[in-house]
Amino acid sequence: MSASPLSDADIGRLKVNQKRLMEDLHHTCTWGTGKKWGRQAIFTGMTRLALSDDDKRARDWFVQTTRNLGCDVTVDSMGNTFAVRPGRRDGPPTCAGSHLDTQPTGGRYDGILGIHAGVEMLKVFEDNHVQTEYPVGVVNWTNEEGARFPISMVSSGVWAGEIPIERAHNLQEVGGGTATMKSELERIGYLGSVPASYQSIPIAAHFELHIEQGPILEAERRKIGVVKGVQAYRWYTIDVTGRDAHTGTTPFSSRADALLLAARLITRSHDVAVKHSALGSTGILTLSPGSVNTIPGHVRFSLDIRAPADSTVETVEAELKNAFASLASQNSKLSVEWQTDTTSPAVNFHPDCIAAVRASAESVTGSADLVRDMVSGAGHDSVYTSRRCPTSMIFVPCRNGVSHNPEEYTSPEDCAIGAEVLMQSVLRYDRLRAERASA
Repeated sequence: MSASPLSDADIGRLKVNQKRLMEDLHHTCTWGTGKKWGRQAIFTGMTRLALSDDDKRARDWFVQTTRNLGCDVTVDSMGNTFAVRPGRRDGPPTCAGSHLDTQPTGGRYDGILGIHAGVEMLKVFEDNHVQTEYPVGVVNWTNEEGARFPISMVSSGVWAGEIPIERAHNLQEVGGGTATMKSELERIGYLGSVPASYQSIPIAAHFELHIEQGPILEAERRKIGVVKGVQAYRWYTIDVTGRDAHTGTTPFSSRADALLLAARLITRSHDVAVKHSALGSTGILTLSPGSVNTIPGHVRFSLDIRAPADSTVETVEAELKNAFASLASQNSKLSVEWQTDTTSPAVNFHPDCIAAVRASAESVTGSADLVRDMVSGAGHDSVYTSRRCPTSMIFVPCRNGVSHNPEEYTSPEDCAIGAEVLMQSVLRYDRLRAERASA
């Protein structure tokens, strides 16, 4: 390739190897394979929880593969892994980033595709002897899902300086286990010595390829979503306390049924969210004592509230707190307590990165009609990177809009289109940096 910054024509000539991309992805999905849902061997979900043995195997593959491609690999104190390929000039890398961990009953594409597209980008550069102006890299962020250690995007949050590392290291695994993030990082050999910090490991820009996790692109027959931002959300833990009692000897008038109240609260959260064009969801519910003939005396449930605007989330929260208190007050033996676990404000991505993605999407697809602007309904590591460096995301369709499900699926053709848009976006931003440095 030319010794000067790459032209649009140079960038357009670079093509990802679809067969290699998919073979690599499916190879690493032999570590943590989940529920089978179709006849082909690749038609399975994934159960690769963060910092598990299977996660270690996928991480080891990522480290060895990127080192073989000439990258310097750094592991920070949260296990975030940065593989950086040198450029002509020194400076922070322009990065592609995502994650390798999955939900307990997740699929093969959420997060995983973004990492493999980044690795394929590095392979294309090696195949074509591309020398970028500045370093470029791929980042595997730890525990993005928050499925095993219950704060999503926790490690990119530590890197961004938004979550204290002590809080992250002390997170205990869900499900009654005693492991913490720090103990598991130590166990699998990914507790790095470099501080997890944007100051210790700066990034010039962050691009993330991801499946849409919704139905819009498929329904509109579009190929690429140019992600301009991420909607606001908050996670809560709600504790409902009543009184254990015998189901056969306690009349309704004397009960303090924590589960019955919890059911009413969850239903009300749905109704209030609908009223404000927001989303309200409960994904975790635990109760005690858990006996057929004992009225539950305690229930704990999660509550996830999302909306495009911070003000809407705040309105829903305030209305629900009043509604929950009112419902609990109908029985003096019942009480409700709130705990806010995660607050993620609405995010607007950087115009330079958005422009790079849009230009790349139109170049790869050959038509602006196959591209549309979008706001992400889900949180991603790009939420936190956007607070410390220019950031944007690229969405590709997923069948029936299904994600966090074993049947999550994106066609090989759409995976390759997304990977090519990612590669072009990184190269266009690298060129922009060089042009501005020379101006």
